[in-house]
Amino acid sequence: MELREVVVLGISAIVGTRFVAAAAHAGPGSFSLFLLAGLFFVGPMAQSVGVLATRQPGAEGQYVWARNDFGTWHGFLSFWLYWIGIASWAPSAALAYVSVALYAIDPALVENRALILTVGAGALWLGVGINLLGVKVGSWNQTLGSFAVWATTALLVCAAAIVYSRKGSATVLTITPTAHLDTLNFWSQIAFSVTGIELLGMMSEEIRDPGRTIRRAGWIAGLVGVLIYGIATLAILVIQKPEVTNVMFGVVQAGRVASQSLGLDWMPAALGVLAMMCLMGQMGGILSSVSRLSFAASRDGLLPPIFARVHPSWKTPHVSMLVLAGVSTALLLLMQLGDSMKAAYQELTSMMVLTSFVPILYIFASAWKAGLRWAPASGFLVTLVGLAFCILPTEDIPNLWLYEFKIIGGSVALTALGRWIFLKNHR
Repeated sequence: MELREVVVLGISAIVGTRFVAAAAHAGPGSFSLFLLAGLFFVGPMAQSVGVLATRQPGAEGQYVWARNDFGTWHGFLSFWLYWIGIASWAPSAALAYVSVALYAIDPALVENRALILTVGAGALWLGVGINLLGVKVGSWNQTLGSFAVWATTALLVCAAAIVYSRKGSATVLTITPTAHLDTLNFWSQIAFSVTGIELLGMMSEEIRDPGRTIRRAGWIAGLVGVLIYGIATLAILVIQKPEVTNVMFGVVQAGRVASQSLGLDWMPAALGVLAMMCLMGQMGGILSSVSRLSFAASRDGLLPPIFARVHPSWKTPHVSMLVLAGVSTALLLLMQLGDSMKAAYQELTSMMVLTSFVPILYIFASAWKAGLRWAPASGFLVTLVGLAFCILPTEDIPNLWLYEFKIIGGSVALTALGRWIFLKNHR
C-alpha cells in the first residue's frame, strides 16, 4: 500500500460518525477536547508507531513490540486485551450505526431490539466477508467508508449553515467543556475515538516503507479525523440542543430536524445510507487488521495453529478473522441481558475503552525504549486519564451495579481466560 491508501485506511480506522453524536450530547466543549486529543494523543501515536514499525517491521504490530521489549506474557497480554477491546468495539459500532439507519427510515424502529441486533450482526459479518477477499478488495471497502464520513460531515455542515443563517444556533457555542459526569466519561470515548493509528503497525508488511509512510499517514489521518469530529459536532449543535441529542442516533436525529426546517426530505435517508457505508468500511478495516495479531500469536505457539492459517487464494488470515467476528457477535447478544439497548451500548463502549487502552500503554512504553521521549510521555498520560474515567457511568444508566459488574467483571474474567490460554499453550 502507498501513502494514499494508508491515509485512507487511517481515516477509516480513526473516524466514525457515531462518536459525533456522543460529542454533541456532551456539549460544544467537545470541540476543544478533540483538539487536545489530536495534539497530545494522535500525533504521539503516529510518531511512536512509525518508529516501532521501522525498528521491528512485520504484521505482528504491537504484539511483537511488547513481546520483544517486555517478555512473552506481556506480548500476549497486549494482543489479548486489544483483541477483546476490538471484539467489544464491533457490536457497539453495529448498534450505533444500525440505529442511525433505522431511525432514518422510521424513528419507531429504534425500539425494535430484535431488528437492530439482526441487522447489526449481518452488517458485521458482511464487512468481515468483504475483507476476507484480500487487501486490495478490502481497500475499496475502506475507501467507501471514508467517503461516507466526508459526505456525512458535508451534509451536516451545509444544513447547519443554512439553519444558522435563518434561525441562529440552537446551542450557545462555547469552547469550555461542561463539568459533569457525562463529560468525564466522554473524555475516555474521545481519546478512544482518535485511536486507530496503531492498526497501521499491524499492516506494515503490506505498506511500502512502513516507518516513514505510517508517520506521515498518521499525522494526516489524525488531523483530518480531529477536524471532522469537531466540525460535525458543532454542526449538530447548531441544529439542535445537546440535551435532546441521542448518543446513538443523534446524527440522523439532527438531519431530521434540519430537513423539517429546510424542506430537505431526502436528508435523513441519505444520512442513514452513509451510516451503513461508514459501518462497513470500519468493520472490515479494523477487524481484518486486528486479526493479524491472533495470526502472529498462533505462529509463536501461543494460540492453536489453526489461527495461523492463510487462505490459499485470498492470502488473508481467514480463521482469525472469522473467530473475531464470532466473538463480537456473541458480545453483541450477551450485553443485552438485563439492560436496555442504550445501557448495553454504554457497557460495550466502556469495556471497549478499558481493554483497548492497556495495550496502548505498551505501545508508548516500547516507543520510550526505542528512544522517543515527548511522544510516549504525552500519549501515556492521556491513556491513563482515559482509563481512570472510562468506568464512570453516565447519568442515564439505570442499574449502576449491573453496569459496573458487566464492565469490570467481564474484563477481569476475559483477562483470566487469556492468562489460562497463555499458560496452557506456553507450556
